[in-house]
Amino acid sequence: MKCSKRSLFRLGGYVCLIVILMIGSFIVGRFLVGQSSVQYPMTKTSGLSGASQLSKAIQTSAAPPPSAGLAPNITSSADAGTSGGQQRDSSSTGQNTQLSHMRSQYMVKMLNVSLSVKDTRKVADNLLTWIITTDPRATSTGTDYEQVGDNLYHISLTFSVQATRYPQISRYLRDYTAHNGGRLVRFNESMQDVTSTYVDTQSRLKNLRIEQGRLRVLLSHAQALSDILSIDQRLTDVEGQIESYEARLKTLTSQVTFYTVSVSLEPIEGAVPVPEGWSVSQIFRDAFSTSLAFGQGVLGLLIWLLAFGLYIVPLAIVVWLVRKWYISTRRVALPKVAMETTDLANDR
Repeated sequence: MKCSKRSLFRLGGYVCLIVILMIGSFIVGRFLVGQSSVQYPMTKTSGLSGASQLSKAIQTSAAPPPSAGLAPNITSSADAGTSGGQQRDSSSTGQNTQLSHMRSQYMVKMLNVSLSVKDTRKVADNLLTWIITTDPRATSTGTDYEQVGDNLYHISLTFSVQATRYPQISRYLRDYTAHNGGRLVRFNESMQDVTSTYVDTQSRLKNLRIEQGRLRVLLSHAQALSDILSIDQRLTDVEGQIESYEARLKTLTSQVTFYTVSVSLEPIEGAVPVPEGWSVSQIFRDAFSTSLAFGQGVLGLLIWLLAFGLYIVPLAIVVWLVRKWYISTRRVALPKVAMETTDLANDR
């Protein structure tokens, strides 16, 4: 009896243990199913077609960047949670980008200098040499020479110099006449702060590239022709905006990296032209140019004679024939007159 009672108690314990395990597994299973339904709400709305899901994805990805100040469209509570999270991520990314760039200040500067000097050509050569030596990356973007008198010229020079070399160049131009003679007529420096434009362009470009990547992923998974056409159209628009913002950012980068410096050189009123020294090479060039001009004149005269030869040659032939006939007629008439004169003298 004791053995049978022990067997019954042992069997009852096994049964209770099995029941407890089944109840525990059921509770754990329901908990896991609840968690999965919360984390992946799209599995609970699997009744939507693939085309509808792709259209909603395009609308979500096509939403304007956070910097534009617009909120994406919300179509359901599940999509609201997903798009809200994406918006918060994009907003935090844009804010981090703006905070990282707000410490830097992007300026565009333009300098206009007008100098009154004795020899403008010599000063122009000196300035060009000094600026190129000081800033090897400087470039001349324009040069204009206008003669206003005998050996007097009004010269305009335009340079593009590095922003790091700009302070040194501006000081040199400001103090040039104090050390080399002349007069500083005008020194005008204009500045424009493009920090907000620069940072906003970078932020928009970054958001557009993120959207471009998402659209490419959607395009690689799309199967319906309508979805492919819609995604491809949106991708084309985004890529066009990317090219536009890249060109704008390139222009801004060039403007904040290189500054424009314009120099105007005016001759001093009443200045006497500086005579050039005697030079064999200069005399040879003058003589050669004079002989070349004389040869061009002779050649031009021959061309004119050739052009009017159609009229001159026949007229010259007619004159020559008339003169020849006149001379021959006169030779015949002279002997007759001489003979008559002789006969009259003999008769007398």
